[in-house]
Amino acid sequence: MRIILLLLSCFLYAALTAQNLKSGGVLKPVQANMDIRHYTVALEVDPVKKTINGYTEIDLNLLKPSADLLFDLWHGLTISKVWVNGKEASFVHNQQDLVSMTFSQPLPAGKQVVKIAYGGTPAVSSRPPWVGGFQWETDRNGNPWVSITCQGEGAKIYFPCKDHPSDEPNEGADMILTIPKGLVATAPGLLQKVTTKGSKSIYHWKTNYTISNYCILFNIGKYKLAKRMFTTVNGNKVPMEYYVLEENVNQAEKLLDLFEQSTRIHEKYFGEYPWVKERIAACETPHLGMEHQTNIAYGNKYRYEKMGGKDFDWLLHHEYGHEWWANKVTNRDWAHMWIQEGICTFGDAMATRELAGEEAYLKRMQQTGRGTQNRYPVVRGEEVDSDSAYIGDIYGKGAFFMHTLRYIMGDDIFFPTLKKLATDPQYTYDNTVVTADVEKLFSGAYGNSLQPVFHLFLYTIDKLEIHVKQTGDDKYLVRLLNMDMPLPVDIITDQGKKRLLVDKKGISVSSKTALQIDPSMFYLKKVIME
Repeated sequence: MRIILLLLSCFLYAALTAQNLKSGGVLKPVQANMDIRHYTVALEVDPVKKTINGYTEIDLNLLKPSADLLFDLWHGLTISKVWVNGKEASFVHNQQDLVSMTFSQPLPAGKQVVKIAYGGTPAVSSRPPWVGGFQWETDRNGNPWVSITCQGEGAKIYFPCKDHPSDEPNEGADMILTIPKGLVATAPGLLQKVTTKGSKSIYHWKTNYTISNYCILFNIGKYKLAKRMFTTVNGNKVPMEYYVLEENVNQAEKLLDLFEQSTRIHEKYFGEYPWVKERIAACETPHLGMEHQTNIAYGNKYRYEKMGGKDFDWLLHHEYGHEWWANKVTNRDWAHMWIQEGICTFGDAMATRELAGEEAYLKRMQQTGRGTQNRYPVVRGEEVDSDSAYIGDIYGKGAFFMHTLRYIMGDDIFFPTLKKLATDPQYTYDNTVVTADVEKLFSGAYGNSLQPVFHLFLYTIDKLEIHVKQTGDDKYLVRLLNMDMPLPVDIITDQGKKRLLVDKKGISVSSKTALQIDPSMFYLKKVIME
């Protein structure tokens, strides 16, 4: 009986503390009225008890007067007090992970400061980084090693926030972390100071840049700092840092070499490193990796591969690419998550192109195309939550779609347009984007609407249908069945490969041999022979 009761209590505890959380979705009207400006997250972290305790201060602007405020915080943490503009306020923290405050008199439009004191035992990730939560690990020497991931769940798993991708704190965030002396805490931005009080060390990190809430987090470990200066493509000098476990310090310089290699590739295609006023940095983590702004998580265990005869770390390159695609260019609705994941994955293919050549790039994209599942559209409506948006094709099919655009537009138009998306203020930092913004930019550069292409490949699971009908001994009619615009198509005839413009009406092609359509695979297609 005791065993049964113990098991039941364990199951009950797991049910009460489990996180089945999503980020984004339909924005609640009360939160739509709140413009988040800044977060200060101040926590004492106890790796032995596996607890956090402290406060979060939220600076926000109300767009119009309101008698209500609404924040997100996982219900497994306990709020002790709330202050609004310096005065203690009543609140309700419910099982739906919402913290609400209602006032007898509406708060005026303009600046408000909300401070929430809270703490407890945060939930542990069951499969980091794909399932968010804390990791309370130890390194090989038995030192505490703490990490957090929360891309899908949102930062509400451990601090109160407005958990929606459309609203980032425009004035950045401060993190003040109290940890056991002898350990190191890393977080976004620049380290302001470290102070010691008895057996505790207090690390104060600060970023002044706009930042997604799932990037406002920390890592703790027995770290050593490896550092060098890096000169960007625009001539700015930026610290390049790697917080490496003390036990792996001999790996640090090689990783910084690969960091530099990846930076050169990303800057060539996407423009200067986005956070030049702060730093380029990575931190060793017990999970595989994540794109945490100015402090990317790295856990690939230095398993390098050869790319064109050079050492290459795919994980480092991919997570680093998110500094451009996710952190600088940010989708304001998870429905359009392909923008950050797909274009970042295309950036991985650009590394293949740079290090191993065009043919290696083409083979990679062919493999990517063949790996496309096409079970669901890449864009599945609007105001979609993170769970609904996160499917495998946002990576591979998103990257292949960029490959298709490159072919349609040609390199002279495509690559400058891609760089404009990554560098123009109307698409970056404070200005979030959706697919329509990307389509409008690329259509404008192309000189004709690409909307039919965007629609077919992103909003449906259909492939481009190319119909080939033999009309004579050496004559063929080639036409598009489901695309109402002319597209270039490579066709191999007895005279070799030709790039021809094909539309719904079709074009006549002469060949004494059977035609081969799109042999290098620039399209996800279905060829119908008649």
